[in-house]
Amino acid sequence: MTPPTRIVLYDGVCGFCNGSVRWLIERDTAACLHFAALQGDTAAALRERHPEIPTSLDTIVFVESTPLAERVWLRSAAVFRALRELPAPWRWLAPLRWLLPRALWDVAYGALARRRYQWFGRLEACPIPPPELRARFLA
Repeated sequence: MTPPTRIVLYDGVCGFCNGSVRWLIERDTAACLHFAALQGDTAAALRERHPEIPTSLDTIVFVESTPLAERVWLRSAAVFRALRELPAPWRWLAPLRWLLPRALWDVAYGALARRRYQWFGRLEACPIPPPELRARFLA
C-alpha cells in the first residue's frame, strides 16, 4: 500500500475539529486527504521527523509528502493548504490567505482554538469512523 501523501492532524476529541474533518471528507471527492488525531501514533511519528509540530492540541497540521521532501503547515496555513486540495469551488478559498498577513489569520485561528471546547464541546474519546471511511484515518 502506498503511504498517504496528504495528512491532516487534528484534535481527536474536539467537537469543532471533528466537524471540520467531516466537512473536508464530504468535499474531498478525490479522497486525497487522510486524517490522524494529534493524540495518536501517526502524529507522534511525524513529530519525531518534524519537531515544529507542537504537542499541544490547539493546532491543526497539514503534512504533504513528495518523493523529494515532506513539508508541514501549521494553524491557518494548514487550513488554507487543505482547502487547496479540494475541488472547486472550495479550492478557490485558498487564495484568501493572501488578503491578510499570516499573523492576523493565526490570531483569528488562535481565538477560535482557545474557545473551541466551550463553543463546540469536547468528546470523551476520538470517534471511530464508519467502515467506508476507515482507510482514510490513520492511527
